[in-house]
Amino acid sequence: MDLEWNDWRTRKFVSNIGLITSNGPHGQNIMAAEWTNHVSYKPSLMAVHLGFQKATVENIKESKEFGISIASQQQNVVSSVSGQSSAKNVDKIAVLKELGIAEFYDAKKINVLMVKDAAMNAECKLIKAIELGDHVMFVGEVLELSAIEEKKPLLYFGGNYRKIGEQIQKPEQDYLDKIKKTVEKNQK
Repeated sequence: MDLEWNDWRTRKFVSNIGLITSNGPHGQNIMAAEWTNHVSYKPSLMAVHLGFQKATVENIKESKEFGISIASQQQNVVSSVSGQSSAKNVDKIAVLKELGIAEFYDAKKINVLMVKDAAMNAECKLIKAIELGDHVMFVGEVLELSAIEEKKPLLYFGGNYRKIGEQIQKPEQDYLDKIKKTVEKNQK
């Protein structure tokens, strides 16, 4: 089965916004990527899924490194600017700086810029690129990680930016105990 981009059924996923930074044939670059995940604790691995035609794909393949900045709730405009054009013909870093809506700093362990005031920043060394359908998944080992505790990640759902809302409580302990007993009773 093939799905068209923007199919309403695929908008049921809730995701963060990764601001992916890279440096390569297209220079210093930033792009917004909805499909950004932490995939392992030991070693710490993160993955980004990017369309084949993206300038960032060429930058990562050449440099073997990339940054992941999880956009904070205050960075919705940064995300919009980062996702609207290609580094093949626009210097998005310069646009963001000129508009005064994003600041950057030099990564400590890789040769890319990182986004200041992001909820989280990860400097990654490429360990694997896997072609999956119409995207390539880049898996990177995290070499450096920082986060700002009070910054909440920007969410993406249904084609719109969202904030983390009201917390929904887990079941009460007595009900959790009942679940545990029922599971034990139904062991195979």
